[in-house]
Amino acid sequence: MRMNLPKHEVLAPLLAGVLLAAIALWFRHGLLEAGLLPRDCTLADAPRGACLFKDALVQTFLHQRLGWVSLAASALAFIFSCRRLAWAGWLTGVAGLVLYSYDPAAVGALLALLVLVSADEQGRKGERKPDKQPGDRLGIGGLG
Repeated sequence: MRMNLPKHEVLAPLLAGVLLAAIALWFRHGLLEAGLLPRDCTLADAPRGACLFKDALVQTFLHQRLGWVSLAASALAFIFSCRRLAWAGWLTGVAGLVLYSYDPAAVGALLALLVLVSADEQGRKGERKPDKQPGDRLGIGGLG
């Protein structure tokens, strides 16, 4: 059984996720861990702009904040079937997986992905009828 990625609307979230993961990996390994940003921002000669950027980046994953944002957005997206919140949960979840927020970001990203590729979107396109049961196509009559 082959999966048709465009039909199930999986391609756009996967491409966006891969792109964001690459950017987050560059921030993590190319900037933070490579030492391109100032190590000690308390010094008088430290560049102010670079220190502000480093502080903002570190604050996103301090106490797993990025992961908790992903989980909250994804839970709200799942409850209200809101694709915009699902996109926010998916993208912050992918970034959180790379930027040290593993636990809540993993759950948030998967929950958001469920909303993004949900069967409700297929139902809106007329591929699934809500009043039909799965066994109706089998030609099996009622039990009584």
